[in-house]
Amino acid sequence: MDRVFKLPATTYIGKPDERALPLREILSRLEAAYCRHIGVEFMFINSLEQCNWIRKRFETPGVMSLDAEGKRLLLARVTRAAGFEAFLARKWTSEKRFGLEGCEMLIPAMKTIIDKSSELGVESIIMGMPHRGRLNVLANVCRKPLEQIFAQFAGLEAADDGSGDVKYHLGTYIERLNRVTNKNIRLAVVANPSHLEAVDTIVQGKTRAEQFYKGDSEGKKTMSILLHGDAAFSGQGIVYETFTLSDLPDYTTRGTIHVVANNQIGFTTDPRHSRSSPYCTDVARVVNAPIFHVNADDPEAVMHVCKVAAEWRATFHKDVVVDLVSYRRGGHNEIDEPMFTQPLMYSKIRKMKSVTEKYSAKLIEEGTVTKEEVDDVRNKYEKICEEAYVKAQKETQIRYKDWLDSPWSGFFEGKNQLKMGNTGVIEETLKHIGKRFSSTPPNAAEFVVHKGIERILRARMEMVEARTVDWALGEAMAFGSLLKEGIHVRLSGQDVERGTFSHRHHVLHHQTSDKSTYKPLCNLYPDQAPYTVCNSSLSEFGVLGFELGYSMTNPNALVCWEAQFGDFFNTAQCIIDQFIASGQSKWVRQSGLVLLLPHGMEGMGPEHSSARPERFLHACSEDPETFPPETEEFAIRQLHDTNMIVANCSTPANYFHLLRRQIAMPFRKPLIIFTPKSLLRHPDAKSSFDDMVETTEFKRAIPETGVAANDPGSVRKVIFCSGKVYYELKKAREERGLDNTVAITRIEQICPFPFDLIRDEINKYPNAELKWVQEEHKNMGAWSFVQPRFETAMQKSSERRLSYVGRGVSASPATGSKRQHLKEAAQLLADAFAGL
Repeated sequence: MDRVFKLPATTYIGKPDERALPLREILSRLEAAYCRHIGVEFMFINSLEQCNWIRKRFETPGVMSLDAEGKRLLLARVTRAAGFEAFLARKWTSEKRFGLEGCEMLIPAMKTIIDKSSELGVESIIMGMPHRGRLNVLANVCRKPLEQIFAQFAGLEAADDGSGDVKYHLGTYIERLNRVTNKNIRLAVVANPSHLEAVDTIVQGKTRAEQFYKGDSEGKKTMSILLHGDAAFSGQGIVYETFTLSDLPDYTTRGTIHVVANNQIGFTTDPRHSRSSPYCTDVARVVNAPIFHVNADDPEAVMHVCKVAAEWRATFHKDVVVDLVSYRRGGHNEIDEPMFTQPLMYSKIRKMKSVTEKYSAKLIEEGTVTKEEVDDVRNKYEKICEEAYVKAQKETQIRYKDWLDSPWSGFFEGKNQLKMGNTGVIEETLKHIGKRFSSTPPNAAEFVVHKGIERILRARMEMVEARTVDWALGEAMAFGSLLKEGIHVRLSGQDVERGTFSHRHHVLHHQTSDKSTYKPLCNLYPDQAPYTVCNSSLSEFGVLGFELGYSMTNPNALVCWEAQFGDFFNTAQCIIDQFIASGQSKWVRQSGLVLLLPHGMEGMGPEHSSARPERFLHACSEDPETFPPETEEFAIRQLHDTNMIVANCSTPANYFHLLRRQIAMPFRKPLIIFTPKSLLRHPDAKSSFDDMVETTEFKRAIPETGVAANDPGSVRKVIFCSGKVYYELKKAREERGLDNTVAITRIEQICPFPFDLIRDEINKYPNAELKWVQEEHKNMGAWSFVQPRFETAMQKSSERRLSYVGRGVSASPATGSKRQHLKEAAQLLADAFAGL
């Protein structure tokens, strides 16, 4: 053991003047580095530079030493973290708060990451976390005023609109001075529901957007921190989806620091029953992220690991994981009894001293602090909490806006919330965008375009010359005109660059040169806003969350997510239910995110037909029995009061206006559009420039304009419908010679429902039967949504009733048989015109 060995270049255990050491000393130093309270996983990383970088930070003698001032600061921080939980436990003994007892070191850990990152140039940090420890993070990391937190326990009435949320789901935004670095730092904790890890990619999207708008292409000024529980980190698939996005060019945030509050239990489930991997952090290995396991009862080891994590992120701009191996002193919440299910574990936990007691004793023993100093730190924080408690007792209301995680400075000020901007544009702009969109790269004769693309571009140019647009051209003109106005446009999703149905082609590929591309919409005007179009990973949950986070950052941007097929949205149902549909009501947080969902019954089987309109319509907050007051602001007031907009356009011009209206509104609402498939190339599904120029606008409903409208008294049947079924009905009416006796009205915006326009249409045809025709099954589609609203539109006094025409009820959205599909489609048309 005393034999001397030369130290290899791959180790850092030697001091600067040491080239060789006895075996005994070598083992001692390696054990000190790797066999105490820190476990480092990094040997799977396929970069020697990165592995050596890590070795140096754990093997170098004395690398973990902390001076007396640092130890006192650390003691103060852990004392405050523990003091906060103790104060809440004393004042509100039976309230759920999901405290941090057993993992109080999470607070000093986060503060150390923030301090080091601030020192390294970071100015803004966006955080996502579960409910455990959230109030402590808001109080001691973000420094949210304590009286605002305590007031949440009082059950006060809210001063502003909304339904609110429980206190341990709330977010915040704080800009404050970092006292360690003496630099300003912006901290945001994103609000989230109880659905663990659902907030992960929302944080990433918000971070990416902030980096984009600041020109922070290397992620040096804005970063994200994600906090996790051990069971959720290994159990929730969204964690893997988040890691998968971490190094993709259009989704990377240049490194995220993940902190796991490892309680070694998930609610009542032991690790041996909740994961198949050795460690809860093993998912991080897929992206070569180093993983630092650390005993959370060793504060100085935690501090060292957190500093290394912040340095790693700043150096390599890649993800890193800190696993705080700790415990949960109580049950899942404060009124839960853990002894029911983990009696042995909790018998030991109840005998353990807290980390504050252990670290205080250690520092007293080594002479760094005195017992009086320890008591003074604790008492001072107790006094701060008591003073805040007294202030909170005087509060008479709570304000949801105090907890806003994404403030839009200056967006709402000075705006008339009931005045819509223009959505029509001058014809010269339409022509210019159309011609650029229909052209190959200028001054690049060597750029080889696919022959099929050349034909598409020629057809587009012919349409521009003829002053008409199809779906792809109308969309491009909406995007292009917004870009001209300085509005950033981002389109994301699976295969969106080409389009699932090969209709969009926003990225042209050189046919003989790899990675050589041309994006027409990025080359419209020299001073235009940036356009981002990006194929995503094969993820819905993760990517939709990312785009939602992106949309929360800046209201002056059009952010769109397109599903490959509309029904694929349901793997992201959590994002829709917990964030999109209810986000404004719970958290006073607006978003103008657009969901493009290809929809239509075209014989493609159960999984490629319906985008499930009923799911979205059932989540809309509009009252079916209330006809809104009729004023000049009827339409925009409806938009202002709803939680989201649901539309099924039948013309490219209306789609054009609908996209532009997202920016023209003086507020932001999520927009769900059921986009077509067959209409992308339907010869009748085209619009004239006349429907897109100045003074034109979005049509909430498109009434009958044919011969039937000229003699309404002779009309025997009025068919109301939405989307592409209109073209099938129109053709069938013509074939049957019923143009004079059947009127067809399209409802383009289903929610908010156009009560006024529908009432006028019904009154226009006093002798006609009223039919709702849809291609979806009776228990699906818009029928259950529109039926009570038609009654309201008819004032319920009329004896006339709306009746249903369409497929019967079904468990499956569509048949898998092409023959059966055609039979059903023919029957639908026969039923629609029956009795005439």
